[in-house]
Amino acid sequence: MDFKNAILEGIPNELPSAKEYDPNVNHAPKRKEILNAEEKKLALRNALRYFEPQHHETLLPEFKKELETYGRIYMYRFRPDYEMFARPIEEYPGQCDQAKAIMLMIQNNLDPKVAQHPHELITYGGNGAVFQNWAQYRLVMKYLAEMTEEQTLVMYSGHPMGLFPSHPDAPRVVVTNGMMIPNYSKPDDWEKFNALGVTQYGQMTAGSYMYIGPQGIVHGTTITVLNALRKIGKPAGPEEEMSLFVTSGLGGMSGAQPKAGNIAGCITVCAEVNPKAVHTRHSQGWVDEVVEDLDLLVEKVRAAKNDKKSTSFAYLGNVVDVWEKFDKEGLHIDLGSDQTSLHNPWAGGYYPAGLSFEESNELMAANPEKFKEKVQESLRRQTEAINKHTKKGTYFFDYGNAFLLEASRAGAKIFRDENGNFVSASEAGEGKNFAYPSYVQDIMGPMCFDFGFGPFRWVCASGKEEDLNKTDAIATTVLQRLKENSPEEIQQQMQDNIKWIKGARENKLVVGSQARILYADAQGRMEIAKAFNDAIQKGEIGKVILGRDHHDVSGTDSPYRETSNIYDGSRFTADMAIQNVIGDSFRGATWVSIHNGGGVGWGEVINGGFGMVLEGNKESERRLTSMLYWDVNNGIARRSWARNEGALFAIKRAMQTEPRLKVTLPNMVEESLLNSL
Repeated sequence: MDFKNAILEGIPNELPSAKEYDPNVNHAPKRKEILNAEEKKLALRNALRYFEPQHHETLLPEFKKELETYGRIYMYRFRPDYEMFARPIEEYPGQCDQAKAIMLMIQNNLDPKVAQHPHELITYGGNGAVFQNWAQYRLVMKYLAEMTEEQTLVMYSGHPMGLFPSHPDAPRVVVTNGMMIPNYSKPDDWEKFNALGVTQYGQMTAGSYMYIGPQGIVHGTTITVLNALRKIGKPAGPEEEMSLFVTSGLGGMSGAQPKAGNIAGCITVCAEVNPKAVHTRHSQGWVDEVVEDLDLLVEKVRAAKNDKKSTSFAYLGNVVDVWEKFDKEGLHIDLGSDQTSLHNPWAGGYYPAGLSFEESNELMAANPEKFKEKVQESLRRQTEAINKHTKKGTYFFDYGNAFLLEASRAGAKIFRDENGNFVSASEAGEGKNFAYPSYVQDIMGPMCFDFGFGPFRWVCASGKEEDLNKTDAIATTVLQRLKENSPEEIQQQMQDNIKWIKGARENKLVVGSQARILYADAQGRMEIAKAFNDAIQKGEIGKVILGRDHHDVSGTDSPYRETSNIYDGSRFTADMAIQNVIGDSFRGATWVSIHNGGGVGWGEVINGGFGMVLEGNKESERRLTSMLYWDVNNGIARRSWARNEGALFAIKRAMQTEPRLKVTLPNMVEESLLNSL
């Protein structure tokens, strides 16, 4: 059967042959057993409802075995036989190009070169899923192939509820993921309801079909590392002393770290316990060298420092051992962070020191409580080692992966008392503050998000490298023009982005679709998008799909990451993310998504995103202008109301250029007046 007919088939009438478990693929770890006997029956009943009754007798024992073996029902038998990757848009069956573009993005998320656990439909973060099972994937692709511009596909946590009548200006797809009733939103609740097949963790851009591989974070990581070096007075450059950045994680989005370190001009050591992840990133050119011996690692880092050589090392082992070894050897670390998936600490997001990768995978399934003890013990060790380094001048920041949060829950000394001593949560008492900042709190929030700069993305639907090169050139021209008249407050951001886009091709950032990411403000995003739309209309390039990371100015309410630099008490509210998605949906987005959970974990964040297809016509121009303007300024307005200085500057500037924008501004209160009470 050819590709188009395989898509149109959906769930086949005749059962495909059962598929063997492929040990060469990077698989998700077994999830812990969470369902009782009756709940297991319910999970099986839920899974079988996708299939005609005549198939139930065959599928029941198979699905039962999957549930018992892996803790989830993935329906491996229904994984398609065709190769999974983002094809040129014209190769997809369908009645509208917007739907075809979404199919392209879904397949990119599940491309084995892109996805962390492709056979389990997990894109990154250990549990960031596109769908819960392969039946859902097949149904969604069939619905999209049948969709017209007067229908909207409704997605409930991976499940396609169906096509509903709508209109051409409505989103083609509306996605929700993991939206739990608050009183049923504890870790074991998420595990149970996911195992039942009724909800899933969509991460940020996995369940919203907007992941573009590790490039998606490499730009933000580059900006973070560059600005962190500036913050500590150590700008990168050949004439400067070579700085050392130590971190961990090479699986999903964390795989961008060594590449970003190279671009930023420092030495990077990134530890990872999974050999498949290490060798994948090395083969893709995202890390320069793999080292398995700690003594050799120390030797190589010292040599790179002496040679003033920007390079990256993947240490195949545990990062706790690296922190402790470098302390013992007196090796100075300039920047430190961590990007293991600590939003998912008990199911493969973090591997404890003292256990091998294989031992950890066995323990987390066989004895979850013991595994949790090992993880928390490891977090205490890691924190102690980090504290030793920061006393010697290391700048450590939380990379939005819930490191500070989980370390605090483990009893680690991750707080400071009034005398500046490291203490645990119980010792810190009320009004405690973490000893270390979130990278958003200290770097990205005040330097980028408050001014409206965030991760704008585009994908060339033609799949042609030449189209990507042309869009790079278009974006560069637009940014250079805008920089000439930009105020001093955002000149550095503009210059960083021009440098980035000029070097994007030589840094070989593409994994999967022909995609690019660029930090831009509302004006930059609108003008770049309009220039793309004009080029499409002239036939110079094919259609373009716009999007962004949810990790942006307006998309995410996350008190320990995206909104950690909000100090008016509202960082624990989620109005901004909800308003963002509602506003995008009626201003022209092609698809929208809202998730409970993201980079810092289920229950810790609400985040939303969009996708928009540019078709080279007036309708696309109207939509991009309306939606992109709102998508950024919603967040700037909220940040300005919180009294953030950069956001106040940005929203006043926005109101000067758009008379229809009228935002409520805060009045400042004299501190002396409050202190007199």
